[in-house]
Amino acid sequence: MTKDTEVDMKDVELNEMDQEKRPITGGAGNGDAGSPTSTEKNGSIKVKIPDEIETKFTGLSKEELLRVAGTPAWVRTRWALLVLFWLGWLGMLAGAVAIIVQAPRCKDLPAMNWWNYGPLYQIGDVQAFSESQNLKGVEEKLDSLSQLKVKGLVVGPIHVAPADDPVNLNFEEISSDAGNLEQFKGLIIAAHKKSINVILDLTPNYLGSGPWFSNVSVTNVAERLKSALVFWLNQGVDGIQLSGVERVASVVPSLWADIRAIVQNGTAEGKRRILIGVTAKTSAVDVSELLNSTGVDLLLSGALRSKSMTATDRAQTVQQLLSTHNQTQLAWNIGDRKEGHLATLVGPDMVNFNQMLLLTLPGTPVFNYGDEIALADEQFTKSPKMLWDSLEDEETNGTATKEKEQRLACRSFFKTLSDLRGKERSLQHGDYIPLFNSTSALAYLRQWDQSGRYVAAFNWGSDVVTLQLAHPDRPAQAVVQVSTDRVNLAPDSAVGLSALELGPGQAVLLQFPYVA
Repeated sequence: MTKDTEVDMKDVELNEMDQEKRPITGGAGNGDAGSPTSTEKNGSIKVKIPDEIETKFTGLSKEELLRVAGTPAWVRTRWALLVLFWLGWLGMLAGAVAIIVQAPRCKDLPAMNWWNYGPLYQIGDVQAFSESQNLKGVEEKLDSLSQLKVKGLVVGPIHVAPADDPVNLNFEEISSDAGNLEQFKGLIIAAHKKSINVILDLTPNYLGSGPWFSNVSVTNVAERLKSALVFWLNQGVDGIQLSGVERVASVVPSLWADIRAIVQNGTAEGKRRILIGVTAKTSAVDVSELLNSTGVDLLLSGALRSKSMTATDRAQTVQQLLSTHNQTQLAWNIGDRKEGHLATLVGPDMVNFNQMLLLTLPGTPVFNYGDEIALADEQFTKSPKMLWDSLEDEETNGTATKEKEQRLACRSFFKTLSDLRGKERSLQHGDYIPLFNSTSALAYLRQWDQSGRYVAAFNWGSDVVTLQLAHPDRPAQAVVQVSTDRVNLAPDSAVGLSALELGPGQAVLLQFPYVA
């Protein structure tokens, strides 16, 4: 045994050996010092035992692998695994193709223009709209309007037009009360940066007794308007609004055709320009005929304005216009520059109610400035001063604070609805399906392809109504998105469609998912 091996040996005590098996030893001096065993003390012997060597698996060598790989068993195994891999891959491919083929195809989106994607906002009196009381002040409020998802501003009229004085009419000069050309051009540039388009109202005699002066003046005024249109379109405006379109279209049809061609045949930055007409007509039949005869892109009217209208009347008006025109041609408004503000026309308590109506009907909603905060007309003017509030304003007396909170809440309600309309396809361009109507209540469904469905329900009456909206194609319940009754119809709460209760003067917007 070598010395290195001896170093690696363990000492084992033999104390546990049976007494009879223990070696007999002599005195301390007995024994050979060179012997492999030594006696250190009586009955105790140390024995050297080698350590166990730990073995590690190093795998097969290259030569061994090559020998094994060529055996018939391994060849068959490799082929089997390869076949299984490709069969699995082909199976997954076939499954994916089957899912794509069997899945319902998305419906093609309808052709729409920029004014169909959100509300238009009328600023008839520039001085009343902002603290600066001019066009620069309008520019300063673009951030606020952008938050409301406004797609277009209808500005003016702002041109020089002494009342009932066609001689001194100047379409191409901005009234000093409103600002100047540089301010207007700055407004257009700033608005475009926020994806807001600017429409200019060029109604000739907007301060006088009739929008086109007398019949004798119509031809001359219309001819002068043509050159003014070219001037303003070259400044970058995205459209023109004209009141009393039925008059000029009937008196001088050839000049009206020229006016239409100048506005509608051109584009601004790749977008179509819009021609908006305004009429005092209120019946659906008259509005439909004017849309056809004038060829305007949108027509603002009093079709939903009358306080004497029942819910059935409103339902019939909407249905009649939708049956004869594509919803992209329809505009819905209640107030305007001449008729006044929403809060005055329907009452302050019904502003949110009518905001929901205009923003959920199929077509383009149009609002007067301040309608988002329930701004009301003043005693002697329909151009009240706009109120700009924020939560950071200094607190005043209790009444003023409460009024400010009401305005902010009204604006928040408007913004929520406008946000939904801007992002939900069912509200933006979905089909309109009547669900319920009576003399006091109306409900309809807005749906598009595989998008979420929306039910809008309204109660104009003075009593609670129960709407039966259940249908085999609809779920039993829907979720409240927006409501004027936050106590009984709180947002995000689930309500049954079989017996939906609406309180007097209340409106609600419900949502439920598409189910294949």
